[in-house]
Amino acid sequence: MTRKIIHIDMDCFYAAIEMRDNPILKNKPVAVGARASERGVICSANYQARKFGVRSAMPTSKAIKQCPELVLVPVNMQKYKQVSLGIFEIFRRYTDLVEPLSLDEAYLDVTHCKAHSGSATLIAEAIRAEIEQLHQVTASAGIAPNKFLAKVGSGWNKPNGQTVIRPNQIPEFVAKLPVEQIWGVGKKTAERLQAMKIHSCLDLQSLSVELLVEHFGKFGYALFELCRGIDHREVEPDRQAKSRSIENTYLQDLADLPSCIKQLPELFKQLKFRLQKYENYPISKQFVKLKFHNFSQTTIECRAMNLSLERYEWLCKEAYQRYRIPVRLIGLGVQFAKEVPQHIQLELFE
Repeated sequence: MTRKIIHIDMDCFYAAIEMRDNPILKNKPVAVGARASERGVICSANYQARKFGVRSAMPTSKAIKQCPELVLVPVNMQKYKQVSLGIFEIFRRYTDLVEPLSLDEAYLDVTHCKAHSGSATLIAEAIRAEIEQLHQVTASAGIAPNKFLAKVGSGWNKPNGQTVIRPNQIPEFVAKLPVEQIWGVGKKTAERLQAMKIHSCLDLQSLSVELLVEHFGKFGYALFELCRGIDHREVEPDRQAKSRSIENTYLQDLADLPSCIKQLPELFKQLKFRLQKYENYPISKQFVKLKFHNFSQTTIECRAMNLSLERYEWLCKEAYQRYRIPVRLIGLGVQFAKEVPQHIQLELFE
């Protein structure tokens, strides 16, 4: 049976909620994030702000330079979580197979949903209409036989639109896709593909699976299928946590390695507190992330079965040696082993 997958993606979610609650903001460039004086970054920007190049994860100082009229609203995560809970309640009225990706994004498998005569297109329209009616924010959707294509489709008619990719349309649809839109292809993989004169999925289809595995390891098998629109991943409503971390951006750059090491005990304490509710999750790795004053960043990890401050200190020293310049952000984290006790249930918003 051909699956019916919907990918729902809210439109500039945090900013949309703030505009909903403060109509004065409606026709202004708006961003949600921390102030530039706090070394903050943008969490969400409305479409007026995006016209000026303002994007999520952009330093607030840069956003204001690009858009001097930008209205900056502080983050109110508790409010966004409450709205998100209501939206996910709507999803679950149609199917139990809901895989949350974040507060504002999810996959839904509606293959066996009987609502609207089983039409995934009509189900997506109904969900989007309910979201707008009940919460006064809009969502976009992609409807396709698999997760990869559904996610691509949700971005094609933003904001407040949807795209349907039917099985017989897949070959033509994927042929035109740039390789950057393939699930799992990041910046470095895209650069390697472009160096091989591969720019689109159609280009990628010319390469044999053997050649792809030779260049990209196991991911080569996925590339071979994804560039043809094939994706066997199922919607997983109880996805297990893969990692958890804590990080801090400092008001003033940390000038040298001793200054960085000095910050680790407090970060370590915060990480241990956050991991309390994951005490049954076996740890497989520890990692340290450093972002330097020029915004370059590096991450280094090592195998570990338990938390160790001394191990984080060693990782921090190794990471610092890669640039040896002042540091603006330090992050500490862990990766969990794949085998997690089945009885453990994650809260949606962890």
